[in-house]
Amino acid sequence: MEEQTRQTRYQKKKMRKGRVIFVVIFLLLLSVIGYGYVQFNKGKEMASDNKIEVEDFEPDDNHPTIENYLILGVDTRGEEKSRSDTMMVLSWNRKTNDMKLVSFMRDIYAEIPGYQSYKLNTAYYLGGVPLLQETLNNMFDIPIHHYAMIDFKSFETLIDILAPNGIEMDVEKDMGGLIYVEIKKGLQNLNGKELLGYARFRSDAEGDFGRVARQQKVIEALKDQLFSPKNIANIPKFIGATQGYITTDLTSKDQLTTALKAVSGGEINVEKMTIPAEGTYKINKYRHAGEVLEIDVEKNSQILHDFLNLNE
Repeated sequence: MEEQTRQTRYQKKKMRKGRVIFVVIFLLLLSVIGYGYVQFNKGKEMASDNKIEVEDFEPDDNHPTIENYLILGVDTRGEEKSRSDTMMVLSWNRKTNDMKLVSFMRDIYAEIPGYQSYKLNTAYYLGGVPLLQETLNNMFDIPIHHYAMIDFKSFETLIDILAPNGIEMDVEKDMGGLIYVEIKKGLQNLNGKELLGYARFRSDAEGDFGRVARQQKVIEALKDQLFSPKNIANIPKFIGATQGYITTDLTSKDQLTTALKAVSGGEINVEKMTIPAEGTYKINKYRHAGEVLEIDVEKNSQILHDFLNLNE
């Protein structure tokens, strides 16, 4: 009888201990959710004055396995119209979870539907995302399923939210001048303004080709920051701010679903390339367009299709 009483007491003590552990875990979980919600709204409120409106975008027909996202960086400077300074396509293979990033040089001499041929970045200036989408469709037969656009000032702010102590970059050379910031050669942490300057620098012999390579390097560094454990506390505020600072056809639910699908597929590696490919262009000059890259459209289209596996 006494043994049974001791056993009963032990079981009750064990149950009380289990309840306490459950309550502690529940409160911790509630705190994390509460913190995330508050920080998300803070970020969203910060970006509430973003002036770039959502475009009248119509996605191209679905591909069996590939989903392409047109990524644009623009420098509005308060103007109603602006050229797209950065033009990339992030291609996600839903079957293999592979991601590939293609940068399009802004000085490509492009046939812009409804207009005379001009530099590729002029397509956005003339007709926004739909005209740039149509131009890429016609030149390279590449489908565009979604788009995301960010103003450079907003980019600076997002970087400072995500990584308040800066993002580590190995700067190849001293940089300054038209990027409005001075950056020294070497391994260092760059804040939002410095990172943008690094990505936009082109005052050297490499010109736009060097700049595109640095932009791809920055995208890779951002991917690493987003999945770094040390930045977990900053992610809710960052995601909240993207709701205003990044203009896209995707809803918040779509963004979350896409991100979760990509992350659940395991480690994310991004292959990169640039159009035009080496040896497929020449430099020319036109009175109405200035110095341009006149490319072999057929060769570059084939290279692009092979790289993205669009013929699967």
